[in-house]
Amino acid sequence: MKKLFAIVAVMGVLTFGSTQLVQAQDAAATEQAAPAADKPVADAVAEAAEASAPLAGAEEEGGIHKEIKVKFIEGTASFMSLVAIALVIGLAFCIERIIYLSLAEINTKKFMSSIEAALEKGDVEAAKDIARNTRGPVASIYYQGLMRIDQGIDVVEKSVVSYGGVQAGYLEKGCSWITLFIAMAPSLGFLGTVVGMVMAFDKIQQQGDISPTVVAGGMKVALITTIFGLVVALILQVFYNYILAKIEALTSEMEDSSISLLDMVIKYNLKYKK
Repeated sequence: MKKLFAIVAVMGVLTFGSTQLVQAQDAAATEQAAPAADKPVADAVAEAAEASAPLAGAEEEGGIHKEIKVKFIEGTASFMSLVAIALVIGLAFCIERIIYLSLAEINTKKFMSSIEAALEKGDVEAAKDIARNTRGPVASIYYQGLMRIDQGIDVVEKSVVSYGGVQAGYLEKGCSWITLFIAMAPSLGFLGTVVGMVMAFDKIQQQGDISPTVVAGGMKVALITTIFGLVVALILQVFYNYILAKIEALTSEMEDSSISLLDMVIKYNLKYKK
């Protein structure tokens, strides 16, 4: 459910943004065309000269968005759309993982102190309730260990190790898809590069002339698709490294807390299982 919500949210934001951009440009084009059609040419030229300064400022404000759109169109919609889809889906997986990992984080020291205080009183059920009502992999590992506290320290240790591996798998779930889109984005860009080069050679063959103008069109498409593919891969790589850092931090907490749990169980057995 979280993954579906993240995908829908990201795609909705990008769709809304692109729609607003197209509407704004269409409105601007309509407003500029109306005076030229209704007024004499001299008046239109004068108004255009007066409005040149404000328009220049507006272009500077939205320059990067306009430039991205222009380059996207120049790179041909077929390949650029594939790269954009890879970006959207990859970001959806990244956002889903970040949300999941953020929710898995807890105040581990406070949690372990509560469990230790309950075990020192001999109240195993209270310790189980604390672990059951706390989110995150650390609490889940503690609950599995406390469920087997009467079966001996060896059984508790095996349970903690086994369930720790299960929780680590949950943390890494979906990361393989992110790496897939990191690899796909530049590959799609390189595919567009090859197609652009083929287009350039086709034009050369048709015109029978190796002029820079003929070659430049196809090569421009080739380079634009490559650039966008690499940019998408870089964006997803940054998010992926952030996710890996959060996973490593949680895994380290799981290992440290597991050792503390075994110590608590040993103290409990020495005090109440004589």
